[in-house]
Amino acid sequence: MATRHFLSLLDLSPDEFRQLLARASELKKMQHAGEPHATLQGKVLAMVFEKSSTRTRVSFEAGMFQLGGHAMFLSPRDTQLGRGEPIEDTARVLSSMVDAIMVRTFEHEKIEKLAEYSSVPVINGLTDWLHPCQLLADMQTWQEHRGDMQGKTATYVGDGNNMCHSYINAARQLDFKLNIACPPGYDPDMKLVEAAGERINIFRNPKEACQGSDLVVTDVWASMGQEEEQKIRERAFADFQVTEEMMQQANDDALFMHCLPAHREEEVSTEVIDGPRSVVWDEAENRLHAQKALLEFLLA
Repeated sequence: MATRHFLSLLDLSPDEFRQLLARASELKKMQHAGEPHATLQGKVLAMVFEKSSTRTRVSFEAGMFQLGGHAMFLSPRDTQLGRGEPIEDTARVLSSMVDAIMVRTFEHEKIEKLAEYSSVPVINGLTDWLHPCQLLADMQTWQEHRGDMQGKTATYVGDGNNMCHSYINAARQLDFKLNIACPPGYDPDMKLVEAAGERINIFRNPKEACQGSDLVVTDVWASMGQEEEQKIRERAFADFQVTEEMMQQANDDALFMHCLPAHREEEVSTEVIDGPRSVVWDEAENRLHAQKALLEFLLA
C-alpha cells in the first residue's frame, strides 16, 4: 500500500477529514478521563524543526507519548540538513529508522521533496504555504461547539498567508463559505481561491466581510521570517484588527479563533480574544487531540 502523507488538507477525503475530527474528540474524552489509549506502542516520530514553535512541538511530543510511542526533536543544529545534506538523502535515512516524520519549515517545496523520497508518512507541521494541522484543531473546536461546518460561513481577517490558504482548503473539503478580508497586495494565492470556486469571496472591508458570519478568524500580521516588514504591515493592516465592533457584524452566536501566538491590540483586541466568544484555548488544546488522531490514521 502506498505511503500516506499529510502535506495538505487535500491529502484527505472529506469523509476522512470528518472521521479524524470525530476520533480527535473521542481521544480527548479518553485523555481527560484518564483512559489509556496506547495505540502506537513502539512507534517513533522524528520532529524536524527549522522554524521554532511552542504548540507544534508540545502537542506532537506529548501526543506520541500518550499514544505509547516516542517523539524525537531535531533542530537544524541536530541534523545534517542544517549543514547542507540533500533533502532526499535525509529523507531516505530518517525514514529507514523512524515510523513518521513531522516537519516545520519555511519552503513548502522542501517538505514535498522530503515526502517524495520518504518511505514513511511525512506530516506538514507548518510551511510558509500551508498549516493543515492547525485546521484540524480549528475544525475540531468548531464541531465540538457548534456541529458540522458544512453550509456555515467563516470570515478570515488578515494576511493571505498559510493559515488563510489552509482555511480555503478546509472550505473546499467541508463545504462551507469563506469570506477573506485583506488589504490590496496581501491576497491569498488565486489558484487556491479559484479551485475552491464560489465558496470564497474576497473583501477589502473587514466589517462587511464579517456580516452574517458564524466564525471569525485572524492571524498575526507578520509571520515568522517577515519581522523586517512589521512596520509596513502595521500600516497596511491598520483597519483589519478584529474588534468587538467587528464581531458585532457577525451572527450573535459567532465564535472567534486565532492559531496563536497572538499580539493583543494588533490583529485582535484584548476584549475579543479574552471575551466570551473566543475559543482560542480550546483550539490550542485541540492541536494535541487532532494530531493524535492524525498520527493514528497514518500509523496505526
